[in-house]
Amino acid sequence: MRKYLLFSLWLVLSASVFAQSRLSFIEETFSSDGIPTGWSIMDLGQENWSRWPTNMAGGGSGGEIKLNWNPPFDGTTRLVTPAINTTGLSSISISFKGYLDNYQDYHKIGVATTSDGGATWNVAWEDTFDSSLQGQHSFEKTVSTLDVGKENIQLCIFYTGDSNNLNSWYFDDINVFSSEELNLSLVATSFPNIVGINGKDVTINVHNTGTTMVESFEASYQVDDETPVVETFSANLASTETGDFTFQELLSLTPGQYALTLTILSVNGGEDLDMDNVITKEFEVAIGETERKPLIEHFSSSTCGPCVYTNQAMATLTANNPDKYSYVKYPVNFPGIGDPYCIGESLLRMTYYGVTYAPQLFLDGVGHASEAISDQELNAEYNIPAFVDIKGAFDIQDNIANVTVDVTGLVDISSARLYVAVNEKTTIGNVGSNGETEFHHIVMAMSNYAEGQEVEIKAGEYERYEYSFDMTGTNVEEMSDLEVVAWIQNHSSREVYNSRFMYEYTEHPYPVQNIQLTKNDNGTSYTVSWDAPEQGNPIGYNVYVNDNLKAENISELSYLVENSGGLNVVNVVAVYENGKKSVAVYDMIDMGEGVSIDEVTEGFNLYPNPVEDVVKISSVGSQISVVKIYNLMGMMLEEIKVNSDEVKINVSDYASGIYFFNVDGKTVKVIKN
Repeated sequence: MRKYLLFSLWLVLSASVFAQSRLSFIEETFSSDGIPTGWSIMDLGQENWSRWPTNMAGGGSGGEIKLNWNPPFDGTTRLVTPAINTTGLSSISISFKGYLDNYQDYHKIGVATTSDGGATWNVAWEDTFDSSLQGQHSFEKTVSTLDVGKENIQLCIFYTGDSNNLNSWYFDDINVFSSEELNLSLVATSFPNIVGINGKDVTINVHNTGTTMVESFEASYQVDDETPVVETFSANLASTETGDFTFQELLSLTPGQYALTLTILSVNGGEDLDMDNVITKEFEVAIGETERKPLIEHFSSSTCGPCVYTNQAMATLTANNPDKYSYVKYPVNFPGIGDPYCIGESLLRMTYYGVTYAPQLFLDGVGHASEAISDQELNAEYNIPAFVDIKGAFDIQDNIANVTVDVTGLVDISSARLYVAVNEKTTIGNVGSNGETEFHHIVMAMSNYAEGQEVEIKAGEYERYEYSFDMTGTNVEEMSDLEVVAWIQNHSSREVYNSRFMYEYTEHPYPVQNIQLTKNDNGTSYTVSWDAPEQGNPIGYNVYVNDNLKAENISELSYLVENSGGLNVVNVVAVYENGKKSVAVYDMIDMGEGVSIDEVTEGFNLYPNPVEDVVKISSVGSQISVVKIYNLMGMMLEEIKVNSDEVKINVSDYASGIYFFNVDGKTVKVIKN
């Protein structure tokens, strides 16, 4: 799951959706490697353009085209489209997204056309950008040059300037199309790939790609085959304007996998003739949410002049936002000989992210170029729920840093890796040539030489990981000044699911064991019970139901919950001295009329439990008709017709974890080892 961009950016689910009555010439998202077929680079900068696997410009395809400063040139370079036939048209439109990562001074970009293969270029639009305009921009321009109307015109996005004054410029989602009088395109939705069990807003982004004002429109959202939710929005969108519109009715579902379909039904009170104005996306409802600690990764050097300002700004950011982030700074080996504290792990992370200059920052795996992260950006990321919980601690014995990390999944995640970095909070021994005398969050060692450890995240389950780092021979200046960061990341998409600083120089906060939910005889309540942690001495326990705190810092090992109906997801957190907390341990119970997830086994025997390979179920007094197997998220995995008094079910292919076997309407929790 990508990352959908987790700042205020949109998760673009498809390129702009074009009306059938409107002619689409080009829809390029740069989702494949290399320069797309039919595209070319003209004039200078032949080696400066390349396809890059990032989302800096805000596209949603997982790739974009990048104009790099190196090798240096001074003049004009052009990214040129394939030839298109515009016979009979007097104007066309081009839209694209861009991200300027400026170094200094001014730069010009624009759009031009040619109908003679590039011998003559006619400018349709151009503008000048500097550092005040750094960041993301969306462009839509009308093109009505002398070339429009011909059958073999090409368009280009051109850059004019001294590339030495540029870091890079990213472009994505380049679309060329004809214009219609009335057309509203459904472009995107901010609805995430994963949501919690509480209600979630459904918001759509629409774009007036016609020439007429869109005063209102009717849209709907539908989950699977359920009844659609329909709403009429007052829009008042002028030509080329975009807008975000949120349905009043929240979407609230139980854990599982779903498909969300969004549709524009009518525009300005009339039928929407665009039959393609539909977006469908798949998403998951997790068993809960947890606090996100955004991961800042910062490539810098004590020999880098521009790094000074960024370091100062980042120091201010972290001072203003304590306990809202995790941080790893990688010293790099340039300019010149680079930072003397540059280690092999830094170089490997440079290669992973494609870092070619400093400073360069990443927030939860998303490139942020050379500018410092703002308070607004950090807090926006912090306020996005996470679906992986990480807690842990480290201690030092004879120059050995021993680290223990617990990871709990709130949704199933594959292709994940766990990374652990040991930093020194402040260093002074790597002073270089840029005038700085101290540096912060400097990486000293990483687990598995920065390759991370492949992990399988399962909803409701926690795993423990232990590491030892011999700090002898590293750049550590003070063993009493260390910090340890752990994070879970998708290695392919670079999405960081969550991160956290480990508790320092202390024992690990062990979680509770053997959580059980039992319906009480009166049917109006259930009891949550658990065993104390295997190690450690918690001072109390917090009990949560559907992410709502029900009991805080209680000393008992059980808690009575009143029946609120429906599915209840319960978790218990062990609380230790000095504010330390364990990861949560989860279970769930259905208090409505659906599948009852409890420990009732009346009428049948099930064994062994826990199970390695084969579960045996035998009836008491009558035949077994059907066995339904559910995972922890309530999704049915298998339905087995039996019509016998005994059945053997092979679960050897099931992943380790918790499952629920419903035998003729009565359910028991089964643990697969």
